[in-house]
Amino acid sequence: MGKEVIKVDHVSMKFNLSREKIDSMKEYFIKFMRREIKYDEFWALKDINFSMQKGERLGILGLNGAGKSTLLKVIAGVFKPTEGSVTRHGVIAPMLELGAGFDMQYTGAENIFLYGALLGYRREFIEEKYDEIVAFSELGKFIDVPLKNYSSGMRARLGFAIATVVEPDILILDEVLSVGDAKFRRKSERKVMDMFDTGVTVLFVSHALEQIERLCNKAMILEHGQMIAYGDIAEVAAKYREIVS
Repeated sequence: MGKEVIKVDHVSMKFNLSREKIDSMKEYFIKFMRREIKYDEFWALKDINFSMQKGERLGILGLNGAGKSTLLKVIAGVFKPTEGSVTRHGVIAPMLELGAGFDMQYTGAENIFLYGALLGYRREFIEEKYDEIVAFSELGKFIDVPLKNYSSGMRARLGFAIATVVEPDILILDEVLSVGDAKFRRKSERKVMDMFDTGVTVLFVSHALEQIERLCNKAMILEHGQMIAYGDIAEVAAKYREIVS
């Protein structure tokens, strides 16, 4: 038996969706005080149970709205589950929304330190890795240009370069290998595969089934927040092809 790195124990996640359109904070506050705001309950995840050993690579499959990104955010600690618990062991590198913490007024260089701090990296570590980040992002002289002048692909490349410079125990990837042009996507995939060699445990969401088959050894299928399949990549991929065909 390998070392258990992640345990997801009877996890459910509920969101309250407001039914009415409220145009101002004042209107919201008045309705809130009068208890006039009505919500619809939406369960994004329902009783999810699984565990992962060190070095396992899990692909999470499902149609839009299945709960894939919500599950990753619960495991990463972004969301606290409504029910159940998640146990994690080791350093996590969550690549959920690349560049979500960027400041558009700052240059690429300034954002390396800002985003690095948000990800929990020490300044000395970022200084040590700065040249490597710039080289991987392929931004060249644009590193000294404010991010408001970047394309979305340039921002994603910079985010990916910063997020992957750490050596994590657990790597959480949400569609991030689909950023940039085809050349950069291949380069990103190679970088992630290099990280696999260190025994990193991976959770990976992608709409590209072939990519999940290439990168993962296990898979699960989510449907309306419920786990309907979990196991060996070949078996689960075959089942998913039946669902989407």
